[in-house]
Amino acid sequence: MPETFIDLGTVNAPSGVLVFGMAGRIDYWRELGRPLSERAKAAAASGGGHLREWLCEAVAVPASDERSLRVRASTSQSPFDEEPAIATLEISLGRKWPEYVDRSVPIPLGDLPVDRCGMVIGDATGLDVWTGMNDEPADGLADVFYWGRYADDAHAEFGGERIAQYGVDGPHGWLDLPLAEAAARAAELTAWCDRLHGKGLMVSIDKHTDYHRFRRAGWHHPLRVGAVEVGGCQVLGIEWDQGDHSMRHRGERDAGQVYPVTLEADEAGEMVMRWTIPPYEFDDEDEDA
Repeated sequence: MPETFIDLGTVNAPSGVLVFGMAGRIDYWRELGRPLSERAKAAAASGGGHLREWLCEAVAVPASDERSLRVRASTSQSPFDEEPAIATLEISLGRKWPEYVDRSVPIPLGDLPVDRCGMVIGDATGLDVWTGMNDEPADGLADVFYWGRYADDAHAEFGGERIAQYGVDGPHGWLDLPLAEAAARAAELTAWCDRLHGKGLMVSIDKHTDYHRFRRAGWHHPLRVGAVEVGGCQVLGIEWDQGDHSMRHRGERDAGQVYPVTLEADEAGEMVMRWTIPPYEFDDEDEDA
């Protein structure tokens, strides 16, 4: 049976090089000697390839610099909650398949694990300025969340909105606060809990880094996909359900949990990059559980 694909959005690659990689470490490439764009352009010059250093991994390919590039996905059933999870990710590259290359045979580019922190698709040069979870936000803002045993008591004392995420009511908190105000609000919540309860309230400050922005942009998407602008380029990020990750992808590369990335020809004879995650095989024990 042919796969059914759904549109996830578009990206663009004004540098002519597209990167698909692990979101949790995009900002580390520049700390490891050479920027991501330099490595990616070298790989793309030979038709595309896999990049890996330390815990950083990505695949880089040449792509059209003149048009938006469509990103689609097919899904399979997650063993965690039986909800749809990405099975095949397909990224259009806006380039014709070479006439002298057999289009019936996929070209392997390497493989990638499912990063617990998510995956990102974007222009190689644009991603050079990606801000990770420990960086400072360009807009000087942050979101504050709190949850736990005494969340209702804290809400009665401090207020805060219930922030919906992933189709359910999420934690209480405040969005788009100046950093100093966010830090003061979090400190006040923590001091209140320490004084009255000792423990039972979790408080977090999420600065508006690119890492947090893509996750926030995907709060209301069924596959947790969010679009953000990074370095003047349209970038897509895909967050992974933590339960699905733990059951299917835990251990990542160290545990051999990696999935092939290939170049293939689509129905129109254009090049696409595909990342293929085999469906989970439910056995009788799973079905009876």
